[in-house]
Amino acid sequence: MVLTELSRGELAKITDFSTVNELVQRRLIHLGMKENTEVCIKRKLPFGGPCMIEACGQGISIRLNEAKNIRIEKL
Repeated sequence: MVLTELSRGELAKITDFSTVNELVQRRLIHLGMKENTEVCIKRKLPFGGPCMIEACGQGISIRLNEAKNIRIEKL
């Protein structure tokens, strides 16, 4: 399952984001995201807009293309 398949308010944990763009991957790691980090979808913007997620007590917005590469496990 990938991050974009979650509905608003659902919780999941990250299982893999090795296929994400290297720069985005580094940014996520610097923000404290890694495998087994719990994430929650806060908002999905329409027309292919970014996803707003909450992880490690922070709100993070990422492109839809990048969110499709983040593998998760629903909690």
